Amino acid sequence: MSIASKWENGTPHVALFPCAGMGHLIPFLRLAVELDSRGCATTIITVEPPVSAAETEYLSKFFTIFPRIKRLEFHLLPHKKSGLTNNDPFWIQTERITNSLHLLQPLLSTLSPSLSSIVVDLAVLSHLGSTLSIPTYLLITSSARFFSLTAHLSHQPHHTNAECVDIPVLGQIPLSSVPPPLLDPNDFFADSITTNMLSLSKAKGALINTFEWFEPKAVEALRRNGVEHILPVGLLEPFVIGEALNLPWLDEQAPESVVYISFGSRTALPKDQIRELAAALEMSVCKFLWVLKGSKVDKEDNEEVEAMVGTTFLEKTKAKGRIIKGWVEQEQILAHPAIGGFISHCGWNSVTEAAALGVPVLAWPTHGDQRVNAEVVEEIGLGMWVKDWGWAGERLIGRDEIADKLTALMGDKNLRVTAKDVKEKAKQCREIGGSSERLLQELIHSFKSN
Repeated sequence: MSIASKWENGTPHVALFPCAGMGHLIPFLRLAVELDSRGCATTIITVEPPVSAAETEYLSKFFTIFPRIKRLEFHLLPHKKSGLTNNDPFWIQTERITNSLHLLQPLLSTLSPSLSSIVVDLAVLSHLGSTLSIPTYLLITSSARFFSLTAHLSHQPHHTNAECVDIPVLGQIPLSSVPPPLLDPNDFFADSITTNMLSLSKAKGALINTFEWFEPKAVEALRRNGVEHILPVGLLEPFVIGEALNLPWLDEQAPESVVYISFGSRTALPKDQIRELAAALEMSVCKFLWVLKGSKVDKEDNEEVEAMVGTTFLEKTKAKGRIIKGWVEQEQILAHPAIGGFISHCGWNSVTEAAALGVPVLAWPTHGDQRVNAEVVEEIGLGMWVKDWGWAGERLIGRDEIADKLTALMGDKNLRVTAKDVKEKAKQCREIGGSSERLLQELIHSFKSN
């Protein structure tokens, strides 16, 4: 059976295929909800087994809450020893996905109604774009700025003796903001991105979770530099997957008086850095809600909070703060009226959630695309960024430095005003006639015409 055959009742059937990690999964699921609400039959391809417990639990709840969205389990081949030098479990999972992709087309052919289109992660484009007989679209899970950087470097490999990467239209990105693996042509990360970026012509369109006003130069740079059909359809709206937020302590706090601290689902700060951050919170007058991770993969995160922050920390700060271990519905926390600031690693999902909810950010990028994302935060006025803090582990950031910046974040009234303006602009782009709403309608029309 041809998977390009017509679907039933004139309703387009779209499959979405995210790669490993919550940072990739969440935007794909948000897009799935958008498509479902606009009349598309939607299927999520889930890789089995997932890396983290958070992925397993989140997906289980998701398909319960959205029963019209179907699940297609894609069971991966066992991992084989390879030339991959990075032991990051999420990169190992990406390699497993790549090595198993020849099994996907037969699986897709079993779907009924048959597919009209598929939306994939960048990491699999080069392998799928020419083998599937249906139109293929990308969903970019990074910022337009970082996507512009990778597009540029894939065509013009950078010489590391320069101080910046100069991208037409967009301008200069300091070399210090470029993830070091991206500058090593022998690195799996760099090779994967370059290979897939050179396959962009195989995609009918590239969706990205941003909006025109938020990253105007980056979007224009992509269009002028060869990515013609770029669709900034964000900010993709979050949904509540679990129970409503139940934090009585937070409910008792004054408006905009609490700083929320989270470094994402894949970042565990070095232990000595956790202690310095804890000391800064203890000496600060600011109230806090801290989501704490002790390990990159949550299944391995068994260390007790007291062992991580010090045995006396919880007792000394019980009147002004709380620590949570485990996955949280971050958008619910950021939407709480008591939250007045966000110390963030600047993963792109976190940046977009802060923007959509008007929460000022203290950018503390740790790896990957996060320093480039922090540039977006700083440039648009959503937050502040201490550039010389470097990448995670490069140097120990002392408690006094952290406490000073925390006080500056929570006391900056101008920053608060700007963040609220960003929130309003994000809202406008999703309203009737807004830039993102128009592009979503264009996307649905494209699905129907395939």
